Amino acid sequence: EKSEEEDEWLGFFVLKKLKSKYGELYRQDNVILSGTHTHSGPGGYFQYTLFWITSKGLIRPSLNAIVNGIVKSIDIAHQNMKRGRLFINRGTVENSQINRSPFSYLENPASERSRYSSNTDKEMVMLKMVDENGQELGLISWFAVHPVSMNNTNHLVNSDNVGYASYLFEQEKNKGMLPGEGSFVAAFASSNLGDVSPNTKGPFCVNTGESCNNPHSTCPMGGAKMCMAMGPGNDMFDSTRIIGQNIYLKARDLYEQAYQEVTGPLSSAHQWVNMSDVSVKLNATHTVKTCKPALGHSFAAGTIDGVGAFNFTQGSVEGNPFWDEIRDQLLGEPSNETKACHKPKPILFSTGEMTRPHPWHPDIVDVQIAAIGSLAIIAVPGEFTTMSGRRLREAVKREFDSHGTPRMDVIIAGLCNVYTHYITTYEEYQVQRYEAASTIYGPHTLSAYIQLYRGLARAIATNTVQDLPRGPEPPFLNIGNMTLLPPLTADRMPANKTFGDVLQEVRQQYRATEVVEVTFVGANPRNSAENVTEHNFLTVERHTNTSDSWHVVWNDASWDTRFYWTKGSFGRSNVTIEWHIPCDTEPGVYRIRYFGHYKKKLSNNRAVFIPFEGTSSVFEITTL
Repeated sequence: EKSEEEDEWLGFFVLKKLKSKYGELYRQDNVILSGTHTHSGPGGYFQYTLFWITSKGLIRPSLNAIVNGIVKSIDIAHQNMKRGRLFINRGTVENSQINRSPFSYLENPASERSRYSSNTDKEMVMLKMVDENGQELGLISWFAVHPVSMNNTNHLVNSDNVGYASYLFEQEKNKGMLPGEGSFVAAFASSNLGDVSPNTKGPFCVNTGESCNNPHSTCPMGGAKMCMAMGPGNDMFDSTRIIGQNIYLKARDLYEQAYQEVTGPLSSAHQWVNMSDVSVKLNATHTVKTCKPALGHSFAAGTIDGVGAFNFTQGSVEGNPFWDEIRDQLLGEPSNETKACHKPKPILFSTGEMTRPHPWHPDIVDVQIAAIGSLAIIAVPGEFTTMSGRRLREAVKREFDSHGTPRMDVIIAGLCNVYTHYITTYEEYQVQRYEAASTIYGPHTLSAYIQLYRGLARAIATNTVQDLPRGPEPPFLNIGNMTLLPPLTADRMPANKTFGDVLQEVRQQYRATEVVEVTFVGANPRNSAENVTEHNFLTVERHTNTSDSWHVVWNDASWDTRFYWTKGSFGRSNVTIEWHIPCDTEPGVYRIRYFGHYKKKLSNNRAVFIPFEGTSSVFEITTL
């Protein structure tokens, strides 16, 4: 399902590089890696085996690119650090989310539900940053929504709705700059989004058009795999644009009206904890325990945002003998202890008992809180559902209140440091929809986290962080090159052609809102991604008459460009570049360029990667 969350292995490499550059300045306790989150990113950088299934193993270039990108962003921030001020604001985002497991939410006590006006958290919290002179530096915004406006038919790398919100804000503040350039940074971070979907039209049977908003998300014809949620747009690109724009517009409002200053000391607390063996004191007489990690049958059903395969359905509280038998033969049967601990979850994969070729899931998990004056950021290692997040925030706020630190603003930063799937409430767990089946440490997972985060909050409030035990360090698995991804083969070109030659040319003239399309003789984009840092695959360039030169106006990170690689036979491939011309595009003369690398085998069994480029004919854009 995921290619976006952080993994403690990734964090290990980041912190190791930071230590070599900055000594003890950036440490485990004061660095939080929070996955901004997209389901449309390159995978293959986890150290736990379960996550290799979809990525065909560990993909080192993917891991290296993410580590190097994170470290570079910290380097840039460090070099540009200046004294400044923080302002906080909050407001309601409308028409941008629904609860995708409303029947699970209804299992929570009526008395608790009655305190809230919605079954999702609609509040956005915004932190505005300016320097001493009032010059704008950037923002972090937290809002609970899954970045799955792009559905699982999408093959393009992109940053989904929150990425588009960030893109819009940065384009506005960094006028005339390409994406990722310019000094203003707009970060849109995740929160308690576990059961929150951006697909606001809700679930429908794709074959009949009728609603499938039922406890098992199934359709009369075709079952669960026909039940999919739709966004507000005409297609997934349009839905991404609409939801992203909603988020951006609210963020802009809050940013402009952010007058409440955040002041006070900085502090942070971090612990490692063995989440498969936490004793939780529920009250004076009752103590319960967490479990070794395991996934239930409904995990395989997927969600209305991305359905699973075969005949799995959400809300399964009984196993399927057919699949259980296959699992027993291939992976081994779950122990009676694990089965009993996870009840009523019927276990599909007993990942905590699966260790070949490496552990399938983490036991050792990070818990962390960073306090910036009156703001407490709870860094959680997974996807809390709406009600789980509310309970955690409330418990941490109460802990601060009762230890002499009242009126703290408490926010949840989702998907931090290590990925442990979902965290539902005990009541939601009982009906075993996807989120509950993916609550890997059992029915008391939330209670365990509340106990642990209360401990961190107490330590910060009473200034006793130094007395917190560090906890058991996670293993560093020496994985080597565990991958089933085929190695890069030599690229070939058609007869009488060379790499970068145009196969399908542009038209001579276009109007705004039309699509420019050009196809080149291509090569595997992995050649570039794996051998060049910060490679840009395409540019759209505008001709400037006064200087008779070409100026880059869009690149591969721009919302309006798309890069498609089509693999052919015998090492041949094509690249098609599209430019969806925005309605406010300046009339003039333009061209599209493609940048790639082809792999060439040498006689001594070595290989080299040779850069090349291709350029379309010029074309004119006229007014509408």
